[in-house]
This record gives sequence, structure tokens and C-alpha cells, in this order.
Amino acid sequence: MDVSFVIRQRLDEMGLEQKDLARAARVTESYISQLLTRKRPPPAPNRTDIYERMDKLLRLPAGELARLAETQRKEGLKRELEGEAAPLFREVRDLVLRKCAPADEKSVRAIFERQPFGELERLVTQKLLDVVKGVTRQEIDHEHWLRTVARLGGRSFEAMRVTALEFLDTDIFRLSAAQCVEFLDPLIASWRIDLATFRLEVVLDQRAAPGPPLRFEFVQQEGEPKPREEPGFKDFLRDPALSGGATAAELAYLGGLRFKDRRPTPLYYYRELQSLRDPLHFHMP
Repeated sequence: MDVSFVIRQRLDEMGLEQKDLARAARVTESYISQLLTRKRPPPAPNRTDIYERMDKLLRLPAGELARLAETQRKEGLKRELEGEAAPLFREVRDLVLRKCAPADEKSVRAIFERQPFGELERLVTQKLLDVVKGVTRQEIDHEHWLRTVARLGGRSFEAMRVTALEFLDTDIFRLSAAQCVEFLDPLIASWRIDLATFRLEVVLDQRAAPGPPLRFEFVQQEGEPKPREEPGFKDFLRDPALSGGATAAELAYLGGLRFKDRRPTPLYYYRELQSLRDPLHFHMP
């Protein structure tokens, strides 16, 4: 049982039509039609309020359609991963390269052409897609922004909402030229990458997404050395008369205390534990 089956069944039981559901979900009727005929996969539950609106109209338990959609999407993704990845559309690559800073474009293009859909091309395209999705996800619930974008593109509000939902569901394997024109092109002003450290900087178009450049670094970092445990704390743990009954949270706090020039005794940790437990030492909420 999937999302389309449940929706069709409830529409029939309640005597409703697709246009009623489209109006309630604030999308186009053609979008609902394609969803019900399985020509379009169900959108991700965590990226839209469409299921909440549908549940309400169809009088389903809250979260029912979202749960079915999540299961259906996982099964579809599992089937897709069993096949081989296809290269990006040529138009997608052209846009990514066109947005590259002039100083880096020649060397990046050479790598793209030498390794079609290789690690660098996937890395850059994925990060640009993540950035634009982040902006779209923040703005999709702002009706004024969505209506403004719809008006600039000559679309209706409902059609633009559908387009945004589709874009949030796509990935670099299915990113289309049309989605690049509608989202990546107007939102990304430029990007550049340091091929030695893979430090990536993305500049957004200030008219559509004002804000400072976004920087991403892919460098190896050494793990922090484990702090040395105080001898007095070890003795405190060994003595049940001092540490008996201490909770895991209390022991974690006491063990995390650090001292530069002095070494605390087991008695210090016992008194610190009593201070933690004394309500007079803290303001209660």
C-alpha cells in the first residue's frame, strides 16, 4: 500500500475530486494527477507541509501519509542504488563551469573533461546543490518570496510551489537543466576551489539570497589528545565511602575538572560532589 493508493481510496470514500486535494495542498491539479498515477514520486516528508494538509482534508491520522511516503522513497532509493550512475546533463556541467571563478575555470575544466562525472565534479556539484537547496528550504514557506519568484518567472504561485518541491527532492544524479535555470543559475553568483586543500567558496547572488560567501573546507585534522585523568580522581573512584552513589553524570562532571598547578585530593572530589547536590548552591528554574 503506497501514498497514491491511500489518497485515491480516501478521495473515493469522501466523494472528493483531485482539484479539492490540489486546493487544500496548495499545488496544481496536474501535480496531484501525476502523483496519483505514480508518474511522480512522493515528495520527501521533511521538506514540505503537503502531507499535513492532505491528512487534514482526507481525515487521516496525523503523519500517516508522511510515514507511507518515507517508506516508499526508501524502497525506490534502494532500487536506484542497484544500478549504475549516469553522467550529469551537459547543460548542468556547463552551468557549473560557467559559475566557476575565471582564475580557476581552466584548471577545473581540464579535470572535469579528464574525469567525466569524477570525484571533483560530484563534490562541487553536490555542494552547490546543497547550498541552493538550503536557501530554497528556508524560503519555501515564505509566501511573499515564493510569489515574487513565481512572478519573475511568469508562473502561478501553485506552479512555483510545485517546482520548488520537485527541486528539493532532486539529487545530482537527476538534476535537470531546467532546475539549473530556475534555481542554481539565479542563486549562485560564483564559486572557486583551492585544488590543494579542496577549500570551496560559494558566493550567492545578493538580489535573491543576500549574505556573506559560504566556505567549506575538506582537510584532515588531528584528533584532540585524551586529557590525563587526575590521580586524586582515580583514588576517589576507588573509595566507595567517597564516591558511592555518584551518578554517571556527576562522575563525568568531576572527571572533566582540570587543574594547572595543583593536584586535587580524593576529599576534594567528595566535597565537590556534595556541593553539586546542595540545592542552596543553584538557582532552580
